[in-house]
Amino acid sequence: MTKPIAFFVHHQGRGHANRTMALIERMSPDRPVTILTAGPELFDGFERPVDIVRLPNMIGAAVPTPRLFAEPTPQVMHCVPLGLAEMRRTMRLIVDALDERDVGLFVVDVSAEIALLSRIASTPCVQIRMHGDRSDIGHIGSYEACVGMLAPFDERLEQADYPPELRAKTFYSGGLCTTREPVAERAEARRRLGLDPSRETIVVLTGGGGAGTPYAPLTVGARAAPDALWLVLGPTLEEGHETDFANLQKLGWVPNVTDYLAAADIVIASAGDNTVHEVARAGGRLVVMPEWRYFSEQHRKAEALTRIGAAASCPAWPGDFDAWRSLLGQARALDPSVLQSLHAPDAASRAAAWLEDLTQTLWRGAERPDRSEPGLPTPLQRPANAA
Repeated sequence: MTKPIAFFVHHQGRGHANRTMALIERMSPDRPVTILTAGPELFDGFERPVDIVRLPNMIGAAVPTPRLFAEPTPQVMHCVPLGLAEMRRTMRLIVDALDERDVGLFVVDVSAEIALLSRIASTPCVQIRMHGDRSDIGHIGSYEACVGMLAPFDERLEQADYPPELRAKTFYSGGLCTTREPVAERAEARRRLGLDPSRETIVVLTGGGGAGTPYAPLTVGARAAPDALWLVLGPTLEEGHETDFANLQKLGWVPNVTDYLAAADIVIASAGDNTVHEVARAGGRLVVMPEWRYFSEQHRKAEALTRIGAAASCPAWPGDFDAWRSLLGQARALDPSVLQSLHAPDAASRAAAWLEDLTQTLWRGAERPDRSEPGLPTPLQRPANAA
């Protein structure tokens, strides 16, 4: 029995959507798949046939009255304002989609509340794991409501405070990178980019999920390492008083990020999932500077990376020459093979196979139950707590 699989995909940044597409592409072609998201445009051009359900965009929706706004959020939830028509429509559309399609597994990337909704709607749920301080009742409750957890990273990056019983139901795919461009040798990458083959090159990378890399600290870094070429990719966050230097170049969005990562001696980047694995895939040395995220997600990931010697980091952007020189010295001393080992080329295939196998296991016997199997309930049996 080929039960449908559905995905809830958060539309902040592109990471959730890219990961979802990587998983779906590797699923059986006869597997019906539905994507529920407020950002359907993120899937433009996706060639694998899927059913997309557009959800309302709840971000920024206004609570209609001061009295409703004043109601406290229950500890078991994180973001459940009262009186939002957009939220009611979202939850109704999700439950209707699960029901109408007879979904066998709902993959949530990411939302604790929607994982709980899936369990309330009697649909098996798998939640995508993220790092962070998530020991609150809301997160733990949503994890316990799931039939499994999918961690798109190496088990060596697991947090020590993640409960053993939840770790036991977590599938670690290895480092899942959604970037596909081939990685060139460093000399070839520099030739393509017109870079000096022998000059130390430091690439600073920011994705689309945040406000951009703070530019002022980079101007200090460029002065602390004046012989290095600093190339800044993606958006920057500027305060208006920065001074530019000849060895510091802002390139903005570039189409060939992989070539820059391959050309770099050191990459300075945030601790986003795909970003870390992009650098790992290119085999570089990483200085990870976590961006602010809910529940300190990127800070916990940065700690995990530094703990196993896969990256250098510091609590805040260096503000003086000595601090920059110390941080860059730590990066130069890294063994790049440690970071590289965190990238698993088959991670998406392994994760997709696990999701499909889990779905089959959960629903095996649903059409023609074999009553000889021990423990299989008959139609008259009820759960122990049933009235």
